[in-house]
Amino acid sequence: MAETVASLLAGHRSGKIAVADTVSRTFRRLRDADDPAIFISVRDEADIQAEARALLERDPDTLPLYGIPVAVKDNIDVAGMPTTAACPAYAYTPKTDAEAVARLRRAGALIIGKTNLDQFATGLVGARSPYGMPRNPLRGDLVSGGSSSGSAVAVARGIVPLALGTDTAGSGRVPAGLNNIVGLKPSLGLISATGVVPACRALDTVSVFALTTEDAFAALSVMAGHDESDAFSRRLPLGSIAAIPPALRIAVPRLADRIHFGDVQAEAAFNAAIELVRGLGATLVEVDLTPLFETARLLYEGPWVAERTAAVGDFIAKHPDAVHPVTKAIITPGADKSAVDTFRAFYKLTAYRGVAAKLFAGVDALMVPTFPRPVRAAELDADPIGPNSGLGTYTNFVNLLDLAGLAVPVALTADRTAYGVTLLAPCGRDAFLASLGGAIHSRTGLTLGALDTAQPPRAPPASALARGEIAIAVVGAHLSGMPLNQELTALNARFIGEAKTTPDYRLFALKTEPPKPGLLRIASGAGASIAVEIWALPAEGFACFVDAVPPPLSIGTLQLEDGRAVKGFLVEAEATRDARDISEFGGWRAFIGSR
Repeated sequence: MAETVASLLAGHRSGKIAVADTVSRTFRRLRDADDPAIFISVRDEADIQAEARALLERDPDTLPLYGIPVAVKDNIDVAGMPTTAACPAYAYTPKTDAEAVARLRRAGALIIGKTNLDQFATGLVGARSPYGMPRNPLRGDLVSGGSSSGSAVAVARGIVPLALGTDTAGSGRVPAGLNNIVGLKPSLGLISATGVVPACRALDTVSVFALTTEDAFAALSVMAGHDESDAFSRRLPLGSIAAIPPALRIAVPRLADRIHFGDVQAEAAFNAAIELVRGLGATLVEVDLTPLFETARLLYEGPWVAERTAAVGDFIAKHPDAVHPVTKAIITPGADKSAVDTFRAFYKLTAYRGVAAKLFAGVDALMVPTFPRPVRAAELDADPIGPNSGLGTYTNFVNLLDLAGLAVPVALTADRTAYGVTLLAPCGRDAFLASLGGAIHSRTGLTLGALDTAQPPRAPPASALARGEIAIAVVGAHLSGMPLNQELTALNARFIGEAKTTPDYRLFALKTEPPKPGLLRIASGAGASIAVEIWALPAEGFACFVDAVPPPLSIGTLQLEDGRAVKGFLVEAEATRDARDISEFGGWRAFIGSR
């Protein structure tokens, strides 16, 4: 039976599952896995049991991760444990936890040990480590993915329900896809990188592996938040998992950009994912990914190689024989990059970011394969670079373009090959991606990781307003799928649900360009019930949104047929004199569809 964060948390809080027993099972599963390459170092079980006993003195309802076992990638500091970055000669023992780890501990999590990785987080295959290559638990002939290989395998095998990785070029997504688990790559700066060995410091982020999207987002919610000690930390809103709006627009690669290197199973898996998204009521928009692929080339051809050199180049120069030959071959050329190279690359990146902004202006998210095809371990003997590069086809551009990402499973074939998709959206849209990814994953009917255990039922998304949120009813171009909806989503609004007004309103098509609806309240019971969508906005976002509403529209209070009163769009009566009454359609979406 797979233990998720949600199921363990419920059991711990109710007393049906003892935290001490959870710790014992964790170590038993670690032994049963019989794979010494998963963890580089493991804490003493007795020490963790002592922490479990100490939790009994705490109120479990105040600890979001009460008694949850967590594995940590070994380029992230855990106090008292060596940080090796998979290079024994580099090892040091920190006195304090990385900020992300400290926040997990404060939430009640129990740190089990440090997991294996591609050395200095450079690679996507999981094979560039002196500690061995963790076995793919689904198919032993395939790589487990990297660089966060041990963390992904530990979750897929059910040793722990939660693990930290890092992600610079795909290290938190590719292993998730290859192991049939969820990989959450947060917006840059959302999680503190204090206490993390840098790869490309400007592009690095701590990532999360879990069996479900809800579990991954629970960990993100604990770790997210500004950190004064991290110069790259950003004050970003987070939000919460919400219902899926009824008229999403999801971008997918045009046919020419669906790269699978001849893997027919990979092609079928992505096509199946497209149908799953259509089943959610979304409109699919094919887009040209050429600018994104060109952006990806900057990562290993431009100054970001020099950023890797800045991180560990001095160590490599002093200890050349202590470094994996492939890792050394990738990092050391960065010393030859010039300031001129850097500025030319930044000019290109600025242009590519502009193109990407236009792409996302017309859609809610971009869905791509997590990787084109899986890689066999034997392939790396003949070519240690090429197969690795192929795995990064759909991941290398993401952090350069400042996107949030979420990798979710979509297929597990008869030969136990896992395939997944990655959902991408602009920085700050992490909660929306979790909402969408959870909905897609649940519709696959897949089992969890390598455990052959069914997914748990999804809890209904929260419909109540969170603290500091204000509900607003939209009736026209701000509806999901409509041209102005991104004015809401850019302010981190979340969809609450559909509703209807009381029959006290008339809806008009105003004589504006572009056409806009106007909702006018009239005598009680003399109008029609008009369809609206309810969105929740953070208070600051609500203020910005209201300030931008142009006349003759305004924000007033709407009465809904379910008894609620919410803020929403109304129109000045004068503006309806020459407007067409379209109340008979029952809403703006129905009217637009009739034209």
